[in-house]
Amino acid sequence: MKFNNVYFINGTAYAGKSTMVKMLAEKYNGIACEENYHDARISELDSCEFPGLTYTRDLKDWREFIRRPPDEYEAWIKETTRECTILELQILEDLSKQDKMIFVDTNISVEVLAEVSDNDHVLIMLAEPEISVNRFFERPDKEKQFLYQLLLKEEDTDKAMENFRECLKRVNSKEIYDYFLNSGFNVIIRDDKRTIEETLALVEKSFKMK
Repeated sequence: MKFNNVYFINGTAYAGKSTMVKMLAEKYNGIACEENYHDARISELDSCEFPGLTYTRDLKDWREFIRRPPDEYEAWIKETTRECTILELQILEDLSKQDKMIFVDTNISVEVLAEVSDNDHVLIMLAEPEISVNRFFERPDKEKQFLYQLLLKEEDTDKAMENFRECLKRVNSKEIYDYFLNSGFNVIIRDDKRTIEETLALVEKSFKMK
């Protein structure tokens, strides 16, 4: 199935994906599917079919989450990305029946995006890998601040922080950055000297809206 009225933005953390999705939806009176929009359906998922996405839903002790070694964390991220692709396609198939433009901060793999969308409906937004690691706890997101407080309560705070940073480095590596950079889709790289309005103009140009 080809999604003709859906505009996908994939890429790395801290690149501005959700901000652009929100601004585009407001400007074009469309639908914004912001970061982790698939969470709305997590309560109904079968843990056997979606073990990655239901891991945090069914988690009894969040200390288990922050104590995972990097290999385990990386494997979980890969599994959730696979599951997100399945779930997002289901959601978007329903949403695309509406006569509106849909803007998506997506986890769908670039390989699948190449199958379900045209090149000018997909954009990759990137931030340098170290930004995602060094600035992870700078955002006021409740989830990130919750994890930060858990880490501070660990017996060896420095060791706990270092382990969690190693987990973040695994999923924000140069290899992943290059994977997106060489995906064949249009790319916008984060530039703090550029205004939000200037970035929006670049996004619209990529999507051939202006």
